[in-house]
Formats: sequence, C-alpha cells, structure tokens
Amino acid sequence: MAKSKATEEGDVVTIKKYANRRLYDTERSCYITLEDLGTMVRDGREFRVVDAKSGDDITHNVLTQIIMDEETRGETLLPVNFLRHLIGMYGDKMQSAVPQYLEASMAAFRKNQQDVRAAFEGALGSNPLAEMTRRNMEMFQQAAGAFIPGAAGTKAKDAEIAALKAEVAELRAELAKKK
Repeated sequence: MAKSKATEEGDVVTIKKYANRRLYDTERSCYITLEDLGTMVRDGREFRVVDAKSGDDITHNVLTQIIMDEETRGETLLPVNFLRHLIGMYGDKMQSAVPQYLEASMAAFRKNQQDVRAAFEGALGSNPLAEMTRRNMEMFQQAAGAFIPGAAGTKAKDAEIAALKAEVAELRAELAKKK
C-alpha cells in the first residue's frame, strides 16, 4: 500500500462504518476490510473510524475487533493469564492507571526492540544486550510488583534472572565471534 498525500502530511484518514458493517475509506474513496485497517496500523497510517449515521468515533471498538480477529486466526499474542489480569483490573481502584501504564510499557518494549535490532546490525557500542536485558528485567519486575503483589523478587524470578544472564553471556560470545 502506497502512503497517500494526506497521510504524509500527518492528516488522519477518516473511515466510515455503515450499518451493514462495511468500512469506507474516505481518502481513497473505496470500501475496505478489517484486514486493510490492520495493514494501515502496521504501516503507521493514522486513521479514525466513525459511525456513518451518528458520527460517533468508534475507533477503539474497531481496533479491539481487529485484535479479536487476529487472536482467532492463529498464534495468539495475548497470553491467557495476561487477559485474566487485564479483565480483573476492570472496576479496580487502579483501573484509571492501567491504560497509561500499558502505553508506557509498550513504548519501552518497542524502544528495546529497536535497540536489539540496531545492536545486531552493529550500530551500538560494545555491550548493548546486557544493558537492555537489565532494563527489561527491571521493567518486568516493576510490572509484576504492580499487578501481582509479592511476585517481584521470588525464587522463581531469581532463577529466571540467572537463566537470562546465561543467555546474555552466550549472545555476547556470539557477538564477539562475529566482530
């Protein structure tokens, strides 16, 4: 899919959803599918979905529907325990903090993902994997402590940390061989 002029300028594409469940891309003047919207997300194209009759913004509902469709098609991205914890947060005192926390966690994950890619391409300094692993472990321990009281610092976590340290050591050795 080629990026359109409106998208390059930073405009948000409006998608209209009709009562017959059809989605209409007002920028390209054509009907599209949920799969097309998923592709737009992966391509970084900004859009909003509005109900054609009422004009209500239903982007959140449509994005959730895309996730549900993706989850039923094959390999799942969201583990059952995560879903259970997420559902358990509805109505909880901390519910209002969850969206910001999840956004920050996803942003940190994406940044670490980019750092790992850059490290494997040789763009970073001598020991980037150890630092990324340390930051990831801190983030996951904080997350576990926030959602599961007493989960941070258990013997199982210590064993996991030891396993990750061994894995990092192996990765270091492989990187050293490639240099």
